[in-house]
Amino acid sequence: MTGVGPCIRYAVCYDVLNNRRRRLLSAMLDGYGSRVQKSIFEVVLDRKLFDKMVSEIHTHISSEQDRVLIYPLCANCAEKVHRLGCSDPAPGEETVFVV
Repeated sequence: MTGVGPCIRYAVCYDVLNNRRRRLLSAMLDGYGSRVQKSIFEVVLDRKLFDKMVSEIHTHISSEQDRVLIYPLCANCAEKVHRLGCSDPAPGEETVFVV
């Protein structure tokens, strides 16, 4: 997060047919947030990082074969997410130690 405006939580879901494109997209998204499911990531980004992520997504997919959906989650909705079973903390909710 770069401090350019408010940060918003998003769910990024994808269906990428080609294995290589899917691996590259997955690795790229891993740098922005946390994997929730095999093809779903949760990210918390300000506008500048969101725009950068979208731009990078375009370089990793085929617009004719692949699909990426980005759902914004308002703060009120994000607070109502039910995390059941074993799950990692959501992005922005991790415990961070600065040494």
